[in-house]
Amino acid sequence: MTTVTLLHPGAMGAAVAAQAVAAGHEVLWVPEGRSDATHQRAKEAGATACDSLDEALERSEIVLSICPPQAAEDVATVVAGHTFSGVYVDANAINPERIRRIAEEIRPGATVLDGAIFGPPPGSGRAARLYLAGDGKAGDLVEPLFKDTALHVRRAGGGIGSASALKMAFAGYQKAARTLAGVAHALADAHGVGDELTAEARVMASNILSDPGYLPSVAARAWRWAPEMEDIADTLRAAGLPADMAEAAIAVMSHWEADKDRDDLSVAEVLSHLRERP
Repeated sequence: MTTVTLLHPGAMGAAVAAQAVAAGHEVLWVPEGRSDATHQRAKEAGATACDSLDEALERSEIVLSICPPQAAEDVATVVAGHTFSGVYVDANAINPERIRRIAEEIRPGATVLDGAIFGPPPGSGRAARLYLAGDGKAGDLVEPLFKDTALHVRRAGGGIGSASALKMAFAGYQKAARTLAGVAHALADAHGVGDELTAEARVMASNILSDPGYLPSVAARAWRWAPEMEDIADTLRAAGLPADMAEAAIAVMSHWEADKDRDDLSVAEVLSHLRERP
């Protein structure tokens, strides 16, 4: 049995804790200053309350930090002010620079792993993935926590920052796409064509992110798409809707201006052009 401190039992953290408890491990948490809802989640997850963070850290081999991203560095600072020589897993949705700062603050003493959770809170028929990057031996200690559970541990290539970069790349697409869908439906609704938009969406390709091979064709057509996006931005503004995402798309497409009608570009070349000044 491994003893773990969870900081703190939010919806995702409590679900992750429940998986570790189900696998036969002990999960500790510190109730001081926490809400009634947090108390209830911790109880349902099977977590054990501790009187203080000092006590929890002293008893634990692993710390799991799963909290709102804006609190990740504050939580790390609090832990850094105590004595802890185990494995600190930061599984928050933060950028690579922030996890590197956290790693510097937690060291020396503890070993830091960069973590990223994909999927819904695990359990009740739902599975999620925990990617880990950093010290391989530390990862070997964390992986058994979730053996045969609904949280599947995977290794991200590279060192500290690579798991967070993976999360930023995926979430950047996922959340922007859902936000853009809201804008699209609002525009269609304003013109009474919401049902038609939904019908068209049902027959469109849904594997956009999983098939980067199509990207050279996007770059080759960006010179035509950018003016269309300008009209889309005008249409949105006329409907009283935010045009920011359309304008942002125009700015991105400008990086591909030199790729007009080219059919000889590789995916790597097209991606590299996004890093160049238009």
